[in-house]
Amino acid sequence: MTLCKVTGTIVATQKKEQLRDKKILLCQPISLDGKAIGRDVLALDSVDAGVGDTVLVVQEGAAAAQILKRTDVPVHSIVVAVVDGLDVVE
Repeated sequence: MTLCKVTGTIVATQKKEQLRDKKILLCQPISLDGKAIGRDVLALDSVDAGVGDTVLVVQEGAAAAQILKRTDVPVHSIVVAVVDGLDVVE
């Protein structure tokens, strides 16, 4: 799982029928102190996240298929949680 900040949404005029009710979010991976790292990720939303939310993103096709309960859709990354708080103990 990757900690990310949702920075935008993607609008698609054509989608696979099984994905029509799902949002596509633009997610920026972040470090534990909130700084941007890595490259942006497109992820399917499964938890009603929105722009500005801190989320957990799973980047693995089999996990995405299990969450969607479908194996016939080509999904690699999916938002699985909205992070309400974060405590780092050193």
